[in-house]
Amino acid sequence: MALLTYLEPGDEFPPSGKALEEPNGLLAAGGCLDSATLLRAYSRGIFPWYEAPQPVLWWTPDPRSVLFPHELHVSRSLRRSLRRSGYRLALNRDFAGIMRACAAPREGQRGTWIDDAMQRAYRRLHDEGWAHSIEVYDSDVLIGGLYGIKLGGAFFGESMFSLRPDASKIALVALAQAMVSHPGALIDCQIESAHMNSLGARNLPRLDFEQRLAQTLLEGGSPLAVPASCEELA
Repeated sequence: MALLTYLEPGDEFPPSGKALEEPNGLLAAGGCLDSATLLRAYSRGIFPWYEAPQPVLWWTPDPRSVLFPHELHVSRSLRRSLRRSGYRLALNRDFAGIMRACAAPREGQRGTWIDDAMQRAYRRLHDEGWAHSIEVYDSDVLIGGLYGIKLGGAFFGESMFSLRPDASKIALVALAQAMVSHPGALIDCQIESAHMNSLGARNLPRLDFEQRLAQTLLEGGSPLAVPASCEELA
């Protein structure tokens, strides 16, 4: 039986090949959520996910769900929303607000994994220029958006929320358009879901994902930018 690695603060992550098959991709436990540890993890395709009072759990699933920006599927109904909604877009206008909205209880769920410690950690990454949010507004009301980590041409999507139909999808369209010209651009969706598959995500073997990630980190990427209105995305 494979043994789970327990990390002390500052420890290096084990090779991804040591991740468990069940639960899929669980690599290590422990460590901390300081910026250096998080950036070291993401640069290797590792991400934290846990629910208090668990220790921090670190994951690298196989296969990995990835959306290539040029493969984003925009349905006819979503295109109509882009043309007719009148919603406004912003980049990094309210990162903390996006995190709070993503952390809010949702129907059918018993709480959230985005606890106070996680919010503090990602706000630090935002202040340092690594974490980004895309907001969707109806007038001045925040109705949807997403947040994640950008390294080179890779965006590691962490969570999204929507208070109106298609609001989170609109944020994803804005992200894909912002990423599409980056060398080797990819949006990490972590674990397969029917929702992301419907938008064009597909599974990659973990080794393939890691190789693509290493290449886009080497090539780098340009800063994100989003238009001010949905009509410009249509």
